[in-house]
Amino acid sequence: WEPMKMIFSIVFFSKGEYHRYDIAKTISPSMDICVSSNFERYLYHLAGDDSTTLASWMKAFESTGKITLTGKKLEEARKDFLSARADTSQTLATIKEYHSKYDYMLCPHSAVGVSAIQQLGEVNTATVCLATAHDAKFPAACQRAVDPLPTPPPQLSKLFGLKTRKSHCPNDTKVVQAFMEKRIEERIANESAVGVQSAQFKKTLVTGLAIASIAILAAQLAKKR
Repeated sequence: WEPMKMIFSIVFFSKGEYHRYDIAKTISPSMDICVSSNFERYLYHLAGDDSTTLASWMKAFESTGKITLTGKKLEEARKDFLSARADTSQTLATIKEYHSKYDYMLCPHSAVGVSAIQQLGEVNTATVCLATAHDAKFPAACQRAVDPLPTPPPQLSKLFGLKTRKSHCPNDTKVVQAFMEKRIEERIANESAVGVQSAQFKKTLVTGLAIASIAILAAQLAKKR
């Protein structure tokens, strides 16, 4: 058994370089990330689950903005991952191709993964590309490839017209924790109130139905007499 080769579009797996750069905005916004907490988890496993080694890497990264691996560690990483990149034109071309050929809309993030699979020659019956989001979340980007766009699900369509709710909190852990605890307590209280009202409504409904049934039965008996 060999470790599954996963497609991961990051220069680390091609050059061994995990370097901090300024963010360049793309049509795939969830990929516009310079420092990923998920990637730090992978580095922990690459370090042999050694927290001391990981801590030294991350300390160097915080001070220099760079982690560079070579030799056996890079070879080990390449056994787990393949990497490729897709620019805007490639991403849009992939969205257009799959919609035209298969009547399937890829979101601009899923399209990067599909493009990578194609570039790496991994299109086969054993390769699975997991779509990361619904295309309707990114209409502006998708419309550059497919116009007009398919009708979005009603659940998503409703979101675009809803009022945006937001709260401002200072950059303070305790303040944010207190804010979240308060919101949770408010939600529990509201749900409890709704539950009480629902229970009262059900009780009233059952009582009303029982009284109505008795009245109907009494009327029928009266007719028989």
